[in-house]
Amino acid sequence: MKRFKSPRQAQQFLSARGPIHQHSHPRRHLMSGAEYRAQRTRAFEVWKQETCVRRAA
Repeated sequence: MKRFKSPRQAQQFLSARGPIHQHSHPRRHLMSGAEYRAQRTRAFEVWKQETCVRRAA
């Protein structure tokens, strides 16, 4: 609970972080290399859309 002021604050942080972590860190040992690369590509595309990142032209 380092740097959290209360157990509730720690729980709020962890409940928000969990789905984000799962989205960006798939279980690599359960998929082939091609599947892993495809999933990482999709994850980066979603990240770019959600954060409104634009490529420099």
